[in-house]
Amino acid sequence: MTDHVTRIVTAPEPGGPEALKIEERKLDPAGEGEVLIDVVAAGVNRPDTFERMGFYPAPPGAPEGLGLEVSGTVREAGSGVSFKPGDKVVALVTGGGYSDIARAKAVTTLPAPGGVDLVHAAGLPETVMTVFANAFVASELKPGEHFLVHGGASGIGTTAVQMAKAHGCTVMATAGSTEKCQLVRELGADHAFNYREDDWATGVREAGGADVILDMVGGDYVEQNLSVLNMDGRISMIAFLKGSRVEVDLMRLMLKRLTLTGSTLRARPDVEKAVIAGGVKHAVWPWIEAGKVRPVIDSTFKLEDVAKAHERIDAMAHAGKILLTP
Repeated sequence: MTDHVTRIVTAPEPGGPEALKIEERKLDPAGEGEVLIDVVAAGVNRPDTFERMGFYPAPPGAPEGLGLEVSGTVREAGSGVSFKPGDKVVALVTGGGYSDIARAKAVTTLPAPGGVDLVHAAGLPETVMTVFANAFVASELKPGEHFLVHGGASGIGTTAVQMAKAHGCTVMATAGSTEKCQLVRELGADHAFNYREDDWATGVREAGGADVILDMVGGDYVEQNLSVLNMDGRISMIAFLKGSRVEVDLMRLMLKRLTLTGSTLRARPDVEKAVIAGGVKHAVWPWIEAGKVRPVIDSTFKLEDVAKAHERIDAMAHAGKILLTP
């Protein structure tokens, strides 16, 4: 039987990027419904930084180490799995993605889409499934509606802009600089607002308001979101960069029949994540293969430079996804 020895990235003590450590582990063989993946690249996501700081513990049974999405080739397939060694795949994982070999559930593993190289494909699973689950499933985004995403130049944001545009929506986004606003316009946004300089709420209202908002900011944005939503509008919360405790006027929800919802992806049961993955394969993979959606890559770091990758995402200077390559 082949030995599976991998490096993983851990944070033994919560802290800044300097808390990250590279350790070596021997992995058990792929179990029933699992695949082991030789990692070509792994995505760096905001939840990874929260886990590093001790604020986002891994769910029970998750593989050891940081990292929630990978691309690569199947190294070993367990029983009951349709994948075979050598298949090119991307996978959403519950941990251990920053590694040479990652363990993934087959139900959250997808064939790598055409139209994008395998390194860049690592920037797809977490962002695409998050946007699909929240904007398309929970908020039921429809063609022709007005869609607003905050943090439009982030990994999630750049993905959301493209997916909503491919879906036939009028797309609006907020971003933190003139350059980032230009990027989201190039990706398909009809309106981009520099939140450091513009009154984005007024801009959204003047552009016709929003039917669906994808918000990763929270804080005082929540009240402003409620003010710019159209009748029967929906908000999906996926993060709280400005805090999760807010004061809002709930009268707006009643008078405009608004819906405020939110979710996380990592801790969902496998059966739910399987449905999301299937929806992504059916709806989003054709957009990628047609060139309508692509991963926007900010920068790539070697696994040994994982601390530098976290420094970059902490600084919020990036536009698009940050990747690690073993």
